[in-house]
Amino acid sequence: MPHLYVEYSNNLTGLNEQGLLEKLNAVVCGHATVADEADVKARIAALQQFRIGTNPAQRGFVHVQLRLLAGRTPEVKKELSDAIAAVLRAEVPQPAGVMVQLSAEIADMDKASYYKDRL
Repeated sequence: MPHLYVEYSNNLTGLNEQGLLEKLNAVVCGHATVADEADVKARIAALQQFRIGTNPAQRGFVHVQLRLLAGRTPEVKKELSDAIAAVLRAEVPQPAGVMVQLSAEIADMDKASYYKDRL
């Protein structure tokens, strides 16, 4: 915990995956509610098959989901969401003729059923 998932449409050519993950991890690890930077696990996936709406226009997206153990206040979740959104706005390219949607979601994980260990 936390787990950071990034999914994006593969028509966003020029997206620097490693750079985006580094900046997102820095934002999450730097938040006062994250005690250990080694707990943040991030991954990114370019989606080959996607559909946005019904219009055949060129459209793309990047969605980030940050999953945290339940218990953080709505204000903390908003801070994290805003910080993630700022990284997306700065780092996501907008290819010519493509309308790009950015979204971020902070989701709770159930403490009672979450398992974690270090080897």
